[in-house]
This record gives sequence, structure tokens and C-alpha cells, in this order.
Amino acid sequence: MKELEDDQVQKAYEALLDSYGRSNHRKKFEIINKAFKFADQAHKGVKRRSGEPYIMHPLAVALVVSEEMGLGSTSISAALLHDVVEDTDYSVEDIKNLFGEKIAQIVDGLTKMSGGIFAEAASAQAENMRKLLLTMSDDIRVILIKLADRLHNMRTLGSLLPAKQYKIAGETMYLYAPMAHRLGLFAIKSELEDLSFKYEHPEEYKQIEQKLTATAANRERIYEHFADPLQESLNQLGYQYKMQERVKSIYSIWNKMQSKNVNFEDIYDIFAVRIVFEPKPDMDVKKQCWEIYSAITDLYILRPDRIRDWISHPKANGYQALHLTVMGPDGQWIEVQIRSTKMDEIAEKGFAAHWKYKEHGIDKDIQEQTELDHWLARIQDILEAPSPNAMDFLDTIKLNLYSSEIFVFTPKGEIKTLPQNATALDFAYEIHTKIGDHCIGAKANHKLVPLSHKLSSGDQVEILTSRSQHPQEEWLSFVTTAKAKTKIESSLKKQRKEKIKEGEDLLTEILQKAGIEITIPIWDKFCSFYGYSKKEDLFYAFAKKQIELPENPLKVLKEKTDNFFVRYMKQAFNAVNPTKEESEKPVENQPETDMNQIDRKKTYTLKEEDFQKNFITHDCCRPIPGDDVFGFIRDDGRLEVHKRSCQPALKLKTRYGDRIVSCDWAGHKTFSFPATIEIKGIDRMGVLNDITQVITNDLSVNMHKLTIESKDGFFEGRIEVAIHDVDDINNLSSRLQKIKGIKNVVRIDD
Repeated sequence: MKELEDDQVQKAYEALLDSYGRSNHRKKFEIINKAFKFADQAHKGVKRRSGEPYIMHPLAVALVVSEEMGLGSTSISAALLHDVVEDTDYSVEDIKNLFGEKIAQIVDGLTKMSGGIFAEAASAQAENMRKLLLTMSDDIRVILIKLADRLHNMRTLGSLLPAKQYKIAGETMYLYAPMAHRLGLFAIKSELEDLSFKYEHPEEYKQIEQKLTATAANRERIYEHFADPLQESLNQLGYQYKMQERVKSIYSIWNKMQSKNVNFEDIYDIFAVRIVFEPKPDMDVKKQCWEIYSAITDLYILRPDRIRDWISHPKANGYQALHLTVMGPDGQWIEVQIRSTKMDEIAEKGFAAHWKYKEHGIDKDIQEQTELDHWLARIQDILEAPSPNAMDFLDTIKLNLYSSEIFVFTPKGEIKTLPQNATALDFAYEIHTKIGDHCIGAKANHKLVPLSHKLSSGDQVEILTSRSQHPQEEWLSFVTTAKAKTKIESSLKKQRKEKIKEGEDLLTEILQKAGIEITIPIWDKFCSFYGYSKKEDLFYAFAKKQIELPENPLKVLKEKTDNFFVRYMKQAFNAVNPTKEESEKPVENQPETDMNQIDRKKTYTLKEEDFQKNFITHDCCRPIPGDDVFGFIRDDGRLEVHKRSCQPALKLKTRYGDRIVSCDWAGHKTFSFPATIEIKGIDRMGVLNDITQVITNDLSVNMHKLTIESKDGFFEGRIEVAIHDVDDINNLSSRLQKIKGIKNVVRIDD
């Protein structure tokens, strides 16, 4: 047994050395060998949950770092050592003495991020995320190795319990896949999404996988008919190139089916054609991309609205390519992606490839260098936020780091990159803090728009300012960038301090005129009388004229502080603004959940007699018996059931992993559950009668609501029904699909 394990480890190590040997990095085998031997000895005798030697995990992570990210000896060594400090008696200082400052620094950053990004308490969640961002801005290789670590953990997730799988898959989809996308690691991002989807929706994953296999021969035929004439043209132009078919990932297909409410058969862009060419030395690379574009459009009809020029304006993650969609010879739309070899490597390996080109001194593209700096600067904006609420902090990160970008122009034509849904006010703060602080409006494409106006890519924006304008509280409700939020909060804090001082001065002046000596009990008496818990809140209210200054302060001091009005106001205030201590008290008759009593190894069966009493379904995704679901243990002890695909519940999986449990359904034939199906087709006389006939007479399904709209010979509508389980809805959809003229029937969540 030991010999087999030793042989397994040796083969994995040789694969790593082979991968590194094929790279363009300066060969430093000694440090890698030293790191491997040290890690192998440190993890000696330890097994993974799957039963294999633990060292196989660091070796696999190091191989991802080398093969799929293209990083060098420092990163490979750090990957081999990444669990040593956390899992053994060795310290960061030991790593530093043996392997130097840089490797120790990376290992230290990885150790701080261990145990998942989201801890139990909200403050700890935000603090761990802050650590992640700090280590990323210090040395971005930390997050790259962490992504490699997560990728291998996802590849071996099958050995864990279902509840743990849901938590890790949810965390991966919420944080790591978008992070990989933001860093330009497209292949890794796609695999993380597919693996998360596979564990959360095994049946749907299998169905799409089978359909892709079944349609592979047809796709190959379409590709050959398209590629053969084009290869002749490119050969005549003298290009060295690779042309290949690229199939959309399973998760991307499923996601499009959900967002568009269509079936697998209705997705036309399941595959794309990618052309990767070796640039000619005597011609500009961009011109060569457009020359290949011309060769394609000479052969096939172009779809003008589907041109994407990411050569002139790369995405913020560094992605460059020219995309176009043309009508192929078989009557199908085909997307074509044109890239140089360098663009392709950057697209697959992200910023890691940028560094390789810089390291070799051959990266002349200033745009590529500034995009990384711009992103890291945005991280710093988030880190500088003044003590944000933990949940707001996580949402700010999601908005600023992971959302799609828009490109907006200044009046002089300078490009500014902003997150999607950014407003005119966000743009103002992006230019300069003072411009944001005094912004009163904007002109978008020469038309006057308010501060809250959402910008679109390509907008040219001019900011209008006034010296009398200052940041307002309501501004926080519509800005999205961390920079704008931070500056507004900072300004409001300063304004509040000034108002508090103003209010204190006003009240002090009145008390001094009345001959009252100012002491702490005096302030307390005034706070009690007006119903404020802090004197600062009282001063602020006076300055803002929310309450009137007392004409006779002596009368206030003689009043009973527990008069009915004050007592009533206090009770009303406390009801909607409970103190921390009050908000943490268990609700009466709803005992607080004992987290130690939750059996995470158990799969909870959702029985009909327990519905509403011990478990509830949620309106955000409206699960019904037969759906893939998971459970969330609420504070009142009841089980809240969500679909595994539920986007709002994604935060539950990432933030409250200890409360997530595995669930399955028992038979449900007494209770009815609401469901909605969307139906589309060709309009004809009698089609509505046929639909209602199938629903009410043939299947005896209770129909709550039917809305159908017809236009230009085409109709679409929604039908709300009460059913028992997924079999009912599938049966209904299947029967409706057979009605003459109906083209598409899908279940939707809302």
C-alpha cells in the first residue's frame, strides 16, 4: 500500500516538474524540489478525506499554478507549502528562514485566508474579506494560489457530506468564480461554475451534458462546413493560426436557459469558433485582426449588432479579442472570436500572463498595465471605507470587483471605467472628490440628467457643480462605487460633527443665560426629556431644527422625565430601533436555535405533515416537491427551504454555512404549491381554449391566473397554477407543448 502511495506521489511530482520545464520561466528546480521535500515531510502520514496522501493536494494546487496559470518557481513553491503553517507545527518564521521573505509572505497571506472567506459572525466575515483584499493588493499571487486551491477542492468535493458541498459550492459561485473572472482566468472561472452547478444540480447538469454529447456530431458537421472555405482564405493571406470549435460551458448554457426562459434546443450560440493567429512582424496586430475579420465577412453574412471590439478597448480584466457573429452555410448564426497568441494566453491565464510579458520586458501595451493598477486602486478605495456595516461591505465588494464594467467618456474624450449601474454622481467622484461633493447634476450625451441617472457604456458625461452644494444623506441610496460611498460618508460624518458642535453651543448659551451649571447629569436630564439616548443626537436635532430649543430650560429640569409623551416616543423609537442587547434576545415563544443540536450529517426529509409547522418554503424561489433544495435553520428552529439555484439564498450558503443542511422531499399529494409557467407560440383561433382545456379538464389542475398577450401573429403569456410536485408541472408542460402552435413552455420562479 505504501509503495503504491509513494509511486502516486512521485508521478504527481514528476508531472509538476514536466509542466514547469515546458514553461518560459527561468528554471529554478532547486527551490521547487526543496519545497516539495519539506511539504512532503511536514504532511507525512496525513490523509485527505478521500483517502489519498495529503501531499497530493499541494502537488495538485502547484500543478494548477504552473500549468493553468503559467506562474513561476516562487508561486509553485508557495503552493506546495500553502498548508504547512496551518496544519503543522511549523511557523511563518520557519518558512522565511528556509525559503526567503517573498515565499513566506505569500504563505502567510494564504494562511490568514484559510478556513473559507466567510466566518460565522458578520464582523468576522468583513474582516476576513478585508484580509483577502489586503493580501491581494500586496501580492496578487496570494489570491491566484487561493483560486488554484479552491479549484482542486472543487474537483475533489465528492468526498464531502451534501451540506458541506452546498456551502462550499455556494461560496465558490458567490466569490471565487467572479474573482477568477475579474482576474481574467476564464477557463478556471468556467470550471468553478460548472463544478458548483454539478454539485447543486446534479440532474440538470447530467441532462445538459447528455444533450451536448447527443448533438456533438451535428455541431462538428456545421463547424466543418463553416471552417473549410475560411481556412483556404486564411492560408492565402499567409497566416499561421489555429482554428477550433469552443463549446459553451454547461453552467453558461443552464444560466442562459434560466435567464431567457428557453429550452436547450432554443439556444443558438452553444458553440463558437475561435481563431488564434501568430502575428506577422511587419504589420500592426489590430490591423491583422481586422484583416481576418474581412476574410470572414467576405464569405458569410455579418450580423451587425453582434460585433464586439475588445481590441481597441480591452475589458477591465485585460481581455482582448474581436468578436463577430455571421450566418454559416447551414443557416445557423455562428460567433467567431479572433485573437493573437498573446491575447489568447491573457484570456486564458489572466493577469498572470500580463506579468510574464512584463517580466520578459516585451509588454508595450500601456492599457494592459494600467487596468491592473486601476483595479487595485479600487480595492484600496474599499479598504479605506470608514468602518462599514459588514453586510454592506460584502455587497460593496460584489458591486465594485465583480460586476460588469461600463466605459464612459469625459467631455475631452478620456475613458473612465465604472461598474454597471454606476450613476452620474459615481462618475463625478471618479473624476475628483471636490467635483463629487459639489455636483448638482450632469449632461449625458448633451442632455440634462439628475445625479441618480444610471449611465450606459459609450455615454459622454459632463458634470455640473455649484459651490453651495454639499453631500446629502440620500446620495448613499443611489451611488454604487466604493470611492463615492466612502467620500460621501466621510463628508456626512464631518457635517454631523459640525452640527453637533453647533447644537451644543446653542443649548450651552441658553443654559448659561439661565444660570444653570453644565454637568453630565444636566445633559442626561435633557436627553431623557427629549427621548434621546446620547447627548450628541440631542445636539444634532437642535442644530437641524428637528426639535425646538427650550425657552425655559429650568422648566425642562423640573419636568418628570417619564411623562406619557416621552415614554410613548421612547417605546415607539425602541420598537423600530432595538438596542444591540434587545435585538439579540430570543423572540418570545420562539426558542433560540441551539446550533450544537443541528446534525449536519443528516439529510432532512420534508414531510407533508410538517409543512408550515417545522419547515417553510420561501417566495424568493418558490420551491416545490421534487426540486433540488437545501435547508437553512432559522433562529426560531424552523427549516427554511430554498432551491439550490436560488440567488438570494446564495448569501445564506456563504455566510451561515453552519446552518445549512441537506434536504429531500417525501411524497406531497395533499398540499398544493404555487407555480408559474411561461408559454409562447404562434397565435391562431382557438389556441386559448385548447390551453384551458388541457389545464382544467384533461389534467384537473387548479388554475389561479392566466395572462396572455398577442401581437403580430405571436402570443406569449403566464399561467399560475396550484400543483403538488415537479412531476405535475412537468406533465402539464409536456401536454401544453403538444398543442398546435405552441413553441415554448418553461417554468419560471416568479
